[in-house]
Parts: sequence; structure tokens; C-alpha cells
Amino acid sequence: MHFEILVEDQSGKDALDLLVPKIIGNNHTYKIRAYKGIGHIPKNLNTAVDASKRKLLANLPKLLSGYGKSWPTGYPAVVIIICDLDDKCLKSFRQELLAILSQCHPAPETRFCLAVEEGEAWLLGDIAAIKSAYPAAKNAILGNYINDAVCGTWEVLADAIYKGGAQALSASGGHRIGAEKSAWAKSIAPHMDITNNQSPSFNYFRNKLLEFAEQDIAD
Repeated sequence: MHFEILVEDQSGKDALDLLVPKIIGNNHTYKIRAYKGIGHIPKNLNTAVDASKRKLLANLPKLLSGYGKSWPTGYPAVVIIICDLDDKCLKSFRQELLAILSQCHPAPETRFCLAVEEGEAWLLGDIAAIKSAYPAAKNAILGNYINDAVCGTWEVLADAIYKGGAQALSASGGHRIGAEKSAWAKSIAPHMDITNNQSPSFNYFRNKLLEFAEQDIAD
């Protein structure tokens, strides 16, 4: 099975580069492609967009249509779309994503995996991994976190492990925030136990990968 994994930012890719091989093993191939933010779904799915801006949702209609047309019938491959739910309604957002897929003829095998609320929720699902990477992480903050809560997830992680917390990091600007998120992903992901994560949205993602990996082996 080949996994084509699209993620909205570099820190997500940094984490997945380390996590995906742990999940699917060595008998499959994968490609993880990072975009420069989530963007918005075009109102008209046939409208041309500026691909150079590399916003995931803006380019998604074209991307899915391209996979559907380029993959031969029966080609063992799946597209996995990973993006943050943020403050969107899970049900309605998923319906919008499925509507994009329904416009593809043919449509590639596709699954949508939404990090609730943000990608850092998947890191916060494994407190032991955070403590292994950052031994001085603040237990009180980590202990009060509710998995997949809509609560300002990256800020919670920053408050736990970054000097001065989210307030200091926010004051340093967006570029610095992105760099720190990538550093967290690279430091924490190697320690993560993929079989024991408390984030429901991470487990959904993991299970979807396993579903296709195991199906391919069985075939």
C-alpha cells in the first residue's frame, strides 16, 4: 500500500515523518507533503487558485482530482488528509471535505483525519513522551489538560515546556512559533508510544493507517 499524506504545516510533517513508520512498518511506501497553512475551501470547487501559496484546503479540490485521474484503477494507494479542526464544527467540516471528494471523477481512496483541536493534541496525548523529551515540563499544566479539548492546544504545550510559556512565545512572532512547534514535534515524536495515546483524534488517524496497511497485507 502507498500512503499519500497531506498535512497543513511543517511541524505536522516533522511529527509524521517519525510516527508514520512506527505505525505502518516497512512493508509499505508513503510520502508526506507539508503545506503552508490550512487556507479555505474554495466556494467554487472549479475555481483556479494560486498554487504557489500552498494552502492545503485551497488546493485540495485540484489535488484530489489529480490523484484520482493519475492513479490506475486498482492501484493500492490512499490519500490521508490531516488538518487541524481548530474551532470548526467537526460534523459540518467533514461534510465540506467529503463534498470536495464527491466532485472527483474518479475519486481516489481518501480519508480525512482531523486533529482536535490542533496537531499538538497528538503530542499531548502522550505525556510520558513529553516528559522524556522535556524532563522539566510542568506537571500541573500537563495534568490539567483534557485530551482533544478546544482550549488553545499549542499554548498549553508551550506553557508546559517553553520558557515564559505561550505569552513569551507569542510575543516573538509567528515565525518563531512555527520553529518551536517543529522543534517540539522532532523532540517528542521519537518517544511516543503509538499504541498508548490518549488523543482520540490521533487514535483515529493511527487506526485508519492500520486498516489500510493490514488490508494490503491480507490481499
